[in-house]
Amino acid sequence: MRIHGEFIGGNIQILKQEGTDIYLDNQLRDTQGDWFYWAFCVEGGEGMTLTFHFSQNRVGYYGPAISHDLKEWHWLGEADGESFTYTFSPSEGRVYFAHSMLYHPDRFTAFAMEKGLTIDTLCKSQKGRAVPCLHLGDGDISIILTSRHHACESTGDYVLEGVLAQLLDTPIPNTRIFCVPFVDYDGVVDGDQGKGRYPYDHNRDYNKEVPPIYPTTAAIMAYAEEYGCHFGVDFHSPWHKGEQNDQVFIVQNSFEKLDRLNAFGCLFEEESVDGVRYYHANDYPFQKEWNQAGPIFAHYMSARKENHIAFSLETAYFGLADNQISQEGLVALGRNFAKALKRYIETM
Repeated sequence: MRIHGEFIGGNIQILKQEGTDIYLDNQLRDTQGDWFYWAFCVEGGEGMTLTFHFSQNRVGYYGPAISHDLKEWHWLGEADGESFTYTFSPSEGRVYFAHSMLYHPDRFTAFAMEKGLTIDTLCKSQKGRAVPCLHLGDGDISIILTSRHHACESTGDYVLEGVLAQLLDTPIPNTRIFCVPFVDYDGVVDGDQGKGRYPYDHNRDYNKEVPPIYPTTAAIMAYAEEYGCHFGVDFHSPWHKGEQNDQVFIVQNSFEKLDRLNAFGCLFEEESVDGVRYYHANDYPFQKEWNQAGPIFAHYMSARKENHIAFSLETAYFGLADNQISQEGLVALGRNFAKALKRYIETM
């Protein structure tokens, strides 16, 4: 039997094995402080029953996300937060386990091919990888959509996929859409946390006074300089779990634009009738606790003179029993978001 993280998104360290008990932890790598993301593969476990123990609470409400192909994911079932037990069938030669439902870059490539879209290269990453991006439509209104400023935050990509699918089905007139699905592309491929990356992460690299240190953020800023950003949305996942982190919420970032943010939130709730649901009452107020102004995508875009609104949308990793996260539910959430955005822009 072999346990490893040698795949796109892999992140694990094996501490010890005692019989059928496996003790492990995630790898923080260059993350400052603590974070919770992990993903590993078990090969050669056919017919075995194994219990996996983490050194602290790293497992969600519904146990790990499980896949056999890194494409389709489902939850194992209720777990205690620090461990889970899995019985491998005689035919399960390879099983992937993860903190949450991973979004593999190949899924985005397949989505683009299915929709007849051309994936362009935004830039080369720090490690020399070609960072994918999309351009849709043309017009006077510039919309910038981003995800994975923090590499581990995979729910954002499912929502973004739903947004793009809906905008392709029902385009917003006179709009130019620019999409960067994996801002921290190296981190996504390597399986990094991404959050709190040293010396600061990708979503702390939008400082007007200091040149950006990441090629992707520099390229996004350059695009905004050339085409503007009338609407900017950055798709995120929040903390591991608990309280606000179990919800879908807009991070409000302006008192001056609060009426606009509230108006959009009302439309989004109206459209949120299926899939993972959003409730406007869960939106996080500006300047409450951690929600302060800073050199992040949403604040940078919101401060631009042409910008109408820009914000982060946080989508829980697990959700609650009556609003549980699934791949299909996240895509539906994105479709409903796009419906609300279309209504908002067309009635401005």
